[in-house]
Amino acid sequence: MKRVVSVSIGSSERNHCVEINVLGEEVRIERIGTDGDMEKAILLIKELDGKVDALGMGGIDLHVWAGPKRYTFRDGKRIFRAATSTPIVDGTGLKNTLERRVIYQLQESGLIDFRKQKVLLTCGLDRFGMAEALSDLQADLVLGDLMFALGLAIPIRTLKTLYRVAAVLAPVIVQLPFELVYPTGEKQIKEQKPKFAKWYQWADIIAGDYLFIKRYMPTDLSGKTILTNTVTAKDVQDLKDRGVSRLITTTPELSGRSFGTNVMEGLLVALSSKPYCELTPGDYQELLDKIGFKPRLEQLA
Repeated sequence: MKRVVSVSIGSSERNHCVEINVLGEEVRIERIGTDGDMEKAILLIKELDGKVDALGMGGIDLHVWAGPKRYTFRDGKRIFRAATSTPIVDGTGLKNTLERRVIYQLQESGLIDFRKQKVLLTCGLDRFGMAEALSDLQADLVLGDLMFALGLAIPIRTLKTLYRVAAVLAPVIVQLPFELVYPTGEKQIKEQKPKFAKWYQWADIIAGDYLFIKRYMPTDLSGKTILTNTVTAKDVQDLKDRGVSRLITTTPELSGRSFGTNVMEGLLVALSSKPYCELTPGDYQELLDKIGFKPRLEQLA
């Protein structure tokens, strides 16, 4: 049996384990949270290195992208370097392929006409494939990078502006402790005071990383569509309680929840016949086609 483990600096309350058959292979997929303890995550990765088929970096990115420019998080690099034998991924490969593809699939299927929708994307640098696809389809787009990562009430309306902002701020931000940029540990489950309600209410679709979406959610999200990745059964109930109309996750539901992109990328790496260092976006696309993964679509109200 193949084994894929995501070691996350997020809350252990979101841990999950499932065994599935994919392309004739039995695979055990696990998510292990370290409650914000980065040193514990590094030690756990070192312990698993060479003993599993693929590792995921959960709750933290290695890179973010602004067009062709890549910015590497200092803390992400520390975790990435803990694995020297087993391939370790942060989900970037699927943010570039699967998430981009899901946007076009939703458009082509007629489920969503993004040209007629107002979309709040919580962080375009984090979901760069999604951001580029939404921009290409001419959605009425607000990029919330300054709001959700830095707490500044400044919307960004175009990718060109986002890339200019990133050129100035990203080199500094990626050197900061990651917990200052993204919810880790207890911050992932702690209720935050609602913020930026104007933009939540403006949007027809609220898209991006779920913990960013959740971070400042108002109590009333009646009629909204949430387009995200990792949600638990508890998250889904919370969205129902807030009146969300529809939930779409870019990763499929496995035994009651959807896993993060780092987990799904780890799965593709484990199933591939190629060494990880040789995998291309085209290889990811081919594997996704073979597996037949579909986005999860659930009517909540």
